[in-house]
Amino acid sequence: MDIKDIKKPKMSIKRRVQVFVIAAILIYLYYVAFTMTDLTYRGSSLSPLNVFERLFIGPFTDEVALSKIPEYIMYMVETVAIAYAGTLIAAVLAIPFGFLSASNMSKVSYIGKAILNGIRAFPEIMLAIIFVAAVGMGPYAGVLAIGIHSIGMLGKLYAEVIESIDMKVIEALKANGANPIQVMWFGVIPQVIPSFSSYAIYRYEIDVRSSTILGVVGAGGIGAPLILASLQRKWEEVGMMLIVIIVVVTIIDLISGKIRAKIV
Repeated sequence: MDIKDIKKPKMSIKRRVQVFVIAAILIYLYYVAFTMTDLTYRGSSLSPLNVFERLFIGPFTDEVALSKIPEYIMYMVETVAIAYAGTLIAAVLAIPFGFLSASNMSKVSYIGKAILNGIRAFPEIMLAIIFVAAVGMGPYAGVLAIGIHSIGMLGKLYAEVIESIDMKVIEALKANGANPIQVMWFGVIPQVIPSFSSYAIYRYEIDVRSSTILGVVGAGGIGAPLILASLQRKWEEVGMMLIVIIVVVTIIDLISGKIRAKIV
């Protein structure tokens, strides 16, 4: 039989009406978006080339930016410390949530997964705004925001690791009369610890990047001086801070990558 002889199924009238209605709605939404949105630019009079030059060349020639390198490094150290404290809290507290969410370890895993989904629904910046209002401006709010959000992410990853363990080891221990504590200590923990450690280190890399933004809302770190300098059009200082962030994040990525390679 020739391929041309095969008749294509015709689209029903109901289906055509649905497609037409959806297309009409999308066209209307695009029309409203482009006609009612103010697209005029009220930024700096500098050209993009000038801004780029001041961002990446100016920091090496501007005396003010060069003189503030130690200050920016200290801000970045604070950012790294915020990420470390938040990740450490999350790496520990996410373990019980991981076991609660694992279907092969918990009979109410749906409750654990619902809790983790609820935690992950709030981004770090939103949590930082809440904690700044609750505990005041400073690194403490940033640590809480990073820690709580990371619990949701690490808890989900931990649960997936626990669900993928070799259950034959658990069954063998139970068959030999091991109690629940012995099963957990000798059967589960040795299988999950390498992956737990690897995920925690990888999450730390992500939290370092996230914590650079939390300073924008007063949660400590390099984010506050970065946004302040950008609002004041001090592009040389912005560029220097970006260089410091790039160097530190790159070093952390290289170190954590080697550590994770040895663990896994």
